[in-house]
Amino acid sequence: MLGKNGDGLARDALTCGSVSGHGADGTFSSTLLDSAEMLIGAIALFLGAYLLGGINMALVVSRARGVDIRQVGSGNPGASNVLRGVGKGPAVVVYLVDVAKGFLPAVVGSLAWSPTIGTVAGLGAVLGHCYPIYHRFRGGKGVATAGGVMLAVAPLVMVAMVIVYGVTLAFSRISAVGSLAAAVVSIPALLITGQPGPTVAWFALMMALIVFRHRSNLSRLRAGTENRLA
Repeated sequence: MLGKNGDGLARDALTCGSVSGHGADGTFSSTLLDSAEMLIGAIALFLGAYLLGGINMALVVSRARGVDIRQVGSGNPGASNVLRGVGKGPAVVVYLVDVAKGFLPAVVGSLAWSPTIGTVAGLGAVLGHCYPIYHRFRGGKGVATAGGVMLAVAPLVMVAMVIVYGVTLAFSRISAVGSLAAAVVSIPALLITGQPGPTVAWFALMMALIVFRHRSNLSRLRAGTENRLA
Protein backbone atom coordinates (compact mmCIF):
# COMPACT_ATOMS: atom_id res chain seq x y z
CA MET A 1 0.00 0.00 0.00
CA LEU A 2 2.79 2.42 0.97
CA GLY A 3 4.70 1.52 -2.24
CA LYS A 4 1.71 2.31 -4.40
CA ASN A 5 1.18 5.62 -2.65
CA GLY A 6 4.86 6.44 -3.08
CA ASP A 7 4.70 5.67 -6.81
CA GLY A 8 1.63 7.88 -7.14
CA LEU A 9 3.34 10.79 -5.41
CA ALA A 10 6.40 10.39 -7.61
CA ARG A 11 4.22 10.41 -10.75
CA ASP A 12 2.41 13.53 -9.51
CA ALA A 13 5.71 15.29 -8.87
CA LEU A 14 7.01 14.42 -12.35
CA THR A 15 3.77 15.58 -13.94
CA CYS A 16 3.85 18.91 -12.06
CA GLY A 17 7.49 19.47 -13.02
CA SER A 18 6.72 18.75 -16.66
CA VAL A 19 3.77 21.17 -16.68
CA SER A 20 5.84 23.88 -14.96
CA GLY A 21 8.64 23.42 -17.47
CA HIS A 22 6.30 23.70 -20.42
CA GLY A 23 4.74 26.80 -18.83
CA ALA A 24 8.12 28.48 -18.48
CA ASP A 25 9.08 27.58 -22.06
CA GLY A 26 5.73 28.92 -23.30
CA THR A 27 6.18 32.21 -21.46
CA PHE A 28 9.71 32.63 -22.83
CA SER A 29 8.56 31.86 -26.38
CA SER A 30 5.67 34.30 -26.06
CA THR A 31 7.98 37.05 -24.78
CA LEU A 32 10.46 36.39 -27.59
CA LEU A 33 7.67 36.53 -30.18
CA ASP A 34 6.33 39.78 -28.73
CA SER A 35 9.82 41.33 -28.86
CA ALA A 36 10.29 40.25 -32.47
CA GLU A 37 6.92 41.68 -33.45
CA MET A 38 7.74 44.95 -31.71
CA LEU A 39 11.11 45.18 -33.48
CA ILE A 40 9.59 44.49 -36.90
CA GLY A 41 6.77 46.93 -36.25
CA ALA A 42 9.14 49.65 -35.03
CA ILE A 43 11.40 49.23 -38.07
CA ALA A 44 8.42 49.39 -40.42
CA LEU A 45 7.14 52.50 -38.66
CA PHE A 46 10.59 54.13 -38.83
CA LEU A 47 10.85 53.49 -42.58
CA GLY A 48 7.30 54.70 -43.18
CA ALA A 49 8.04 57.83 -41.16
CA TYR A 50 11.17 58.44 -43.25
CA LEU A 51 9.16 58.26 -46.47
CA LEU A 52 6.47 60.54 -45.02
CA GLY A 53 9.08 63.01 -43.79
CA GLY A 54 10.59 63.23 -47.26
CA ILE A 55 7.46 64.89 -48.68
CA ASN A 56 8.51 68.55 -48.80
CA MET A 57 5.50 70.86 -48.73
CA ALA A 58 7.71 73.94 -49.10
CA LEU A 59 8.68 72.80 -52.59
CA VAL A 60 5.08 71.94 -53.49
CA VAL A 61 3.65 75.26 -52.28
CA SER A 62 6.39 77.44 -53.76
CA ARG A 63 6.23 75.72 -57.15
CA ALA A 64 2.47 76.25 -57.20
CA ARG A 65 3.27 79.98 -56.90
CA GLY A 66 5.91 79.81 -59.63
CA VAL A 67 8.82 80.08 -57.20
CA ASP A 68 11.75 77.73 -56.64
CA ILE A 69 12.23 78.17 -52.90
CA ARG A 70 15.75 76.75 -53.13
CA GLN A 71 16.73 79.80 -55.17
CA VAL A 72 15.24 82.31 -52.72
CA GLY A 73 16.64 83.74 -49.48
CA SER A 74 18.61 81.14 -47.56
CA GLY A 75 17.72 78.45 -50.10
CA ASN A 76 16.26 76.25 -47.36
CA PRO A 77 12.99 74.50 -48.29
CA GLY A 78 11.28 75.29 -44.99
CA ALA A 79 8.54 77.45 -43.50
CA SER A 80 10.78 80.42 -42.63
CA ASN A 81 12.13 80.73 -46.15
CA VAL A 82 8.64 80.29 -47.61
CA LEU A 83 7.55 83.20 -45.41
CA ARG A 84 10.27 85.36 -46.94
CA GLY A 85 9.84 84.26 -50.53
CA VAL A 86 6.17 83.34 -50.95
CA GLY A 87 4.09 84.73 -48.10
CA LYS A 88 2.43 84.12 -44.74
CA GLY A 89 -0.39 81.83 -45.87
CA PRO A 90 1.84 79.34 -47.68
CA ALA A 91 4.33 79.47 -44.80
CA VAL A 92 1.62 78.49 -42.30
CA VAL A 93 0.60 75.55 -44.51
CA VAL A 94 4.21 74.38 -44.78
CA TYR A 95 4.76 74.68 -41.04
CA LEU A 96 1.62 72.71 -40.12
CA VAL A 97 2.40 69.92 -42.59
CA ASP A 98 5.99 69.69 -41.35
CA VAL A 99 4.77 69.43 -37.73
CA ALA A 100 2.25 66.75 -38.71
CA LYS A 101 4.99 64.69 -40.40
CA GLY A 102 6.72 64.30 -37.05
CA PHE A 103 3.60 64.15 -34.90
CA LEU A 104 1.80 61.28 -36.62
CA PRO A 105 4.49 58.55 -36.50
CA ALA A 106 5.47 59.60 -32.98
CA VAL A 107 1.88 59.24 -31.77
CA VAL A 108 1.52 55.85 -33.44
CA GLY A 109 4.76 54.57 -31.91
CA SER A 110 3.92 55.94 -28.46
CA LEU A 111 0.42 54.45 -28.40
CA ALA A 112 1.41 51.11 -29.90
CA TRP A 113 4.57 50.59 -27.83
CA SER A 114 6.22 53.38 -25.81
CA PRO A 115 7.31 57.04 -25.94
CA THR A 116 10.83 55.89 -26.77
CA ILE A 117 9.62 53.96 -29.84
CA GLY A 118 7.54 57.02 -30.74
CA THR A 119 10.65 59.18 -30.55
CA VAL A 120 12.62 56.78 -32.76
CA ALA A 121 9.80 56.82 -35.30
CA GLY A 122 9.78 60.60 -35.17
CA LEU A 123 13.53 60.63 -35.80
CA GLY A 124 12.79 58.71 -38.99
CA ALA A 125 10.49 61.52 -40.10
CA VAL A 126 13.13 64.15 -39.26
CA LEU A 127 15.75 62.24 -41.27
CA GLY A 128 13.32 62.02 -44.16
CA HIS A 129 12.72 65.76 -44.02
CA CYS A 130 16.45 66.54 -43.90
CA TYR A 131 17.58 63.88 -46.38
CA PRO A 132 14.59 63.06 -48.64
CA ILE A 133 15.04 60.23 -51.10
CA TYR A 134 12.66 62.04 -53.48
CA HIS A 135 14.92 65.11 -53.81
CA ARG A 136 18.42 63.62 -53.99
CA PHE A 137 18.70 63.78 -50.18
CA ARG A 138 18.56 67.59 -50.20
CA GLY A 139 15.98 68.71 -47.64
CA GLY A 140 15.24 71.16 -44.87
CA LYS A 141 16.52 71.72 -41.34
CA GLY A 142 14.00 69.48 -39.56
CA VAL A 143 12.97 71.96 -36.86
CA ALA A 144 9.19 71.91 -37.35
CA THR A 145 9.15 68.13 -37.86
CA ALA A 146 11.15 67.62 -34.66
CA GLY A 147 8.67 69.94 -32.96
CA GLY A 148 5.87 67.63 -34.06
CA VAL A 149 7.66 64.67 -32.46
CA MET A 150 8.08 66.65 -29.25
CA LEU A 151 4.40 67.64 -29.30
CA ALA A 152 3.43 63.96 -29.43
CA VAL A 153 5.86 62.69 -26.79
CA ALA A 154 6.38 65.63 -24.41
CA PRO A 155 3.88 68.45 -25.11
CA LEU A 156 4.98 70.58 -22.15
CA VAL A 157 8.52 70.63 -23.50
CA MET A 158 7.14 71.63 -26.89
CA VAL A 159 5.41 74.59 -25.24
CA ALA A 160 8.72 75.61 -23.65
CA MET A 161 10.47 75.33 -27.04
CA VAL A 162 7.86 77.52 -28.73
CA ILE A 163 8.24 80.16 -26.01
CA VAL A 164 12.03 80.14 -26.28
CA TYR A 165 11.84 80.32 -30.06
CA GLY A 166 9.36 83.22 -29.96
CA VAL A 167 11.31 85.27 -27.42
CA THR A 168 14.63 84.69 -29.18
CA LEU A 169 13.13 85.54 -32.57
CA ALA A 170 11.58 88.73 -31.19
CA PHE A 171 14.98 89.97 -30.05
CA SER A 172 17.19 88.68 -32.87
CA ARG A 173 14.78 88.67 -35.86
CA ILE A 174 16.73 85.61 -37.02
CA SER A 175 14.79 82.34 -37.31
CA ALA A 176 17.90 80.16 -37.11
CA VAL A 177 18.86 81.66 -33.75
CA GLY A 178 15.41 80.89 -32.36
CA SER A 179 15.51 77.34 -33.72
CA LEU A 180 18.94 76.63 -32.25
CA ALA A 181 17.96 78.10 -28.88
CA ALA A 182 14.82 75.94 -28.77
CA ALA A 183 16.81 72.82 -29.70
CA VAL A 184 19.37 73.45 -26.94
CA VAL A 185 16.71 74.12 -24.29
CA SER A 186 14.73 70.98 -25.16
CA ILE A 187 17.15 68.48 -23.60
CA PRO A 188 17.29 69.93 -20.05
CA ALA A 189 13.53 70.48 -20.29
CA LEU A 190 13.05 66.77 -21.06
CA LEU A 191 15.16 65.86 -18.03
CA ILE A 192 13.30 68.28 -15.75
CA THR A 193 9.93 66.86 -16.80
CA GLY A 194 11.09 63.33 -15.99
CA GLN A 195 11.22 61.76 -19.45
CA PRO A 196 12.85 58.28 -19.60
CA GLY A 197 16.57 58.19 -20.29
CA PRO A 198 16.30 56.40 -23.67
CA THR A 199 13.72 58.93 -24.85
CA VAL A 200 16.01 61.83 -23.86
CA ALA A 201 18.94 60.15 -25.61
CA TRP A 202 17.05 59.80 -28.91
CA PHE A 203 15.88 63.41 -28.68
CA ALA A 204 19.48 64.50 -28.01
CA LEU A 205 20.49 62.76 -31.26
CA MET A 206 17.63 64.50 -33.06
CA MET A 207 18.63 67.94 -31.76
CA ALA A 208 22.28 67.29 -32.63
CA LEU A 209 21.13 66.61 -36.20
CA ILE A 210 19.22 69.92 -36.23
CA VAL A 211 22.30 71.82 -35.03
CA PHE A 212 24.36 70.06 -37.71
CA ARG A 213 21.84 71.05 -40.36
CA HIS A 214 22.25 74.68 -39.29
CA ARG A 215 26.01 74.78 -39.86
CA SER A 216 25.63 77.12 -42.87
CA ASN A 217 23.49 79.43 -40.73
CA LEU A 218 26.17 79.41 -38.04
CA SER A 219 28.77 80.39 -40.63
CA ARG A 220 26.60 83.29 -41.81
CA LEU A 221 25.96 84.35 -38.21
CA ARG A 222 29.70 84.55 -37.59
CA ALA A 223 30.10 86.60 -40.77
CA GLY A 224 27.12 88.82 -39.90
CA THR A 225 25.29 87.96 -43.13
CA GLU A 226 22.46 85.73 -41.85
CA ASN A 227 19.00 86.53 -43.22
CA ARG A 228 16.65 88.42 -40.88
CA LEU A 229 12.88 88.46 -40.89
CA ALA A 230 11.35 91.80 -41.88
